[in-house]
Amino acid sequence: MEKENPKNESAPAKKTPDEKQKKEKAPLRPELAELIKRLSFGLDENRPDAVEKRKKKNQRTARANIEAFCDPGSFVEYGALAVAAQRGRRSVDDLIAKTPADGLIAGVAAVNGAHFPEDKARCMIMAYDYTVLAGTQGYFNHKKMDRMLELAYEHKLPLVFFGEGGGGRPGDVDAMTVMVAGLDLGTFGSFARLSGRVPVVGIVSGPCFAGNAALLGCCDVIISTKNSNIGMGGPVMIEGGGLGVFKPEEVGPMDVQTQNGVVDIEVADDIEAVAAAKKYISFFQGPLPAWTAGDPLKLRDVIPESRKRAYNVRSVIKAIADTDSFIELRPRFGPGMVTGLLRIEGRPFGVIANNPMHMAGAIEAEGADKAARLMMLCNAHGLPILSLCDTPGFMVGPEIEKRAQVRHVCRMFVVGSHVTVPYFTVILRRGYGLGVMAMARGGFHQSFFSVSWPTGEFGGMGLEGAVKAGFKKELAAIEDLQKREEFYESLVAQLYEIGKAINMAAHLEIDAVIDPADTRRWIMRGLKSAPARQPADAGHSFVDSW
Repeated sequence: MEKENPKNESAPAKKTPDEKQKKEKAPLRPELAELIKRLSFGLDENRPDAVEKRKKKNQRTARANIEAFCDPGSFVEYGALAVAAQRGRRSVDDLIAKTPADGLIAGVAAVNGAHFPEDKARCMIMAYDYTVLAGTQGYFNHKKMDRMLELAYEHKLPLVFFGEGGGGRPGDVDAMTVMVAGLDLGTFGSFARLSGRVPVVGIVSGPCFAGNAALLGCCDVIISTKNSNIGMGGPVMIEGGGLGVFKPEEVGPMDVQTQNGVVDIEVADDIEAVAAAKKYISFFQGPLPAWTAGDPLKLRDVIPESRKRAYNVRSVIKAIADTDSFIELRPRFGPGMVTGLLRIEGRPFGVIANNPMHMAGAIEAEGADKAARLMMLCNAHGLPILSLCDTPGFMVGPEIEKRAQVRHVCRMFVVGSHVTVPYFTVILRRGYGLGVMAMARGGFHQSFFSVSWPTGEFGGMGLEGAVKAGFKKELAAIEDLQKREEFYESLVAQLYEIGKAINMAAHLEIDAVIDPADTRRWIMRGLKSAPARQPADAGHSFVDSW
């Protein structure tokens, strides 16, 4: 029995396939056709010359990078219809064809959505388009960026910023009717205030100067290709200041910017840059449900039996971490300290570690800055911190003091004392003096746990130095050099026996001595036991740009 139609309305007739095809082939309404044509000018397939220039430089276009970075079909673009503010000197048709989106492509998208929930995968993406007026900052792309930055701040959207470009654009004549110097712009302040609120990732492929570099320098991490040049002033500004004539490739090349700490991750090309950015941002999107790890028994043999032999601490980090999860930051800067991000059982962590292959792991000014900034980054975004210690302490001597050692190394104490995320300290071998205390967040009882491998050895300073300083008169009184050496060695042996890990734990100066193979288990037990931190408890509201 058919149901009655209460309104006495006839049911809509179903369209046949032929009718559907006719509908699809029907001419577009003029206003829709105009929109589609206008938007098409910015697409790569309609800009073959610009795409070819990028290929010759082994670079992708801004749109190609965005497409590779975002989940398929998820990017929603804002402000695509903007053109350069140059109507007073160029035709509108020329501006539409040559300055699509006013050189800044911006929008929201999902990233790594296959691995993380929808609310964790969302990101804000902004990319300067070098094929449009050399990626310079124009009047309307500043206005667009201000809009996007406000959205990112309000909705806590992680920001991924492709920064290639030459800074401010002097040719936007239309803007001259409403502004003089434009120094009241809010863009730079709005960009900087995202620091600590959301992860901010900067990516560079090619030149990045002036205003573009100023935004890049506010990012938590900078990922850069080998062909990049980064500087607060480009060749035009340098020449204008009477400082000489230079080619772009002479200003801030990668062999400079990786060693001085500006660039965190150097990669070969655009493909690697996007892959590194996706991996980096994933650490702030949550745990991974699936993971693999190496044989933990191998950790028993990573420390050489001879205490005087150096080893590569990166091997220790990778053996503790899930397979292929470790990403190192600033590897060529402050080489005495290794910092980065890793996963253990799928959970993201930050890591700091002394590097015994550089100055025996002594902490220098640059390494301390590097460690302190990693602590701030993790604290701001809620990542627990793992500290792997093997250090004779802070570096000392007249030369090191010329590098402001006192101020730089003490940043580790100041920042560490404000850390509220779970902090775990593992002593691999040497734990001496103020240096290891700084590695342990200020002292062995400041971490959620401080444990040592059986190879651990401890003292207020290096034990050999302690004997030489503490028994100077007694040693000098022994005229026979062989007997003096034997007495010295016996004293050192006594201190080693007193300072070995098991004796430290017996006196409760550390919490335990553990089988190296149990390191991952200790860390995960600690993480599950440490109280969850409330976002308002973060000790730092921003991540230091240095």
